[in-house]
Amino acid sequence: MTEKNDNPVFARFVTEMRVRPDDIDLYSHVHSSRYLDYILAARFDQMERCYKMSMQEFAAMGLGWFQRALTINYKRPLEIAEKFTVETGIERFLKDGVIVSFKIFKENGKLSADGEGNYALIDMKTRRATAIPEEILKKYSI
Repeated sequence: MTEKNDNPVFARFVTEMRVRPDDIDLYSHVHSSRYLDYILAARFDQMERCYKMSMQEFAAMGLGWFQRALTINYKRPLEIAEKFTVETGIERFLKDGVIVSFKIFKENGKLSADGEGNYALIDMKTRRATAIPEEILKKYSI
């Protein structure tokens, strides 16, 4: 974590993917709902590979993540069989969650979509948001 003007800057990570035939809608490009799948798949990959704490480890601790809000700005469509990357990173921590920003880049490097999500850490027994434990904050503050 690097500090600049009291605003921490966190690492960003990239996951490579490819558009599958079943991602395509009637207009011959990726259906808008699939972008949610891409963001989720990238975060699952990056949690395990980059932060070294997978979703399974959260579940074993009785914790889970709930999406409170998500904004997607669509710029350019992804098309069948196209390779693309999903870049994500934590923008800031909340008492009981995180704000994660993302960018999806087409194979040619042009921006396809961007946005951010607000995710709450949930105690799976109570189904309520809970404070992020210090050991998790440390792992995710890179």
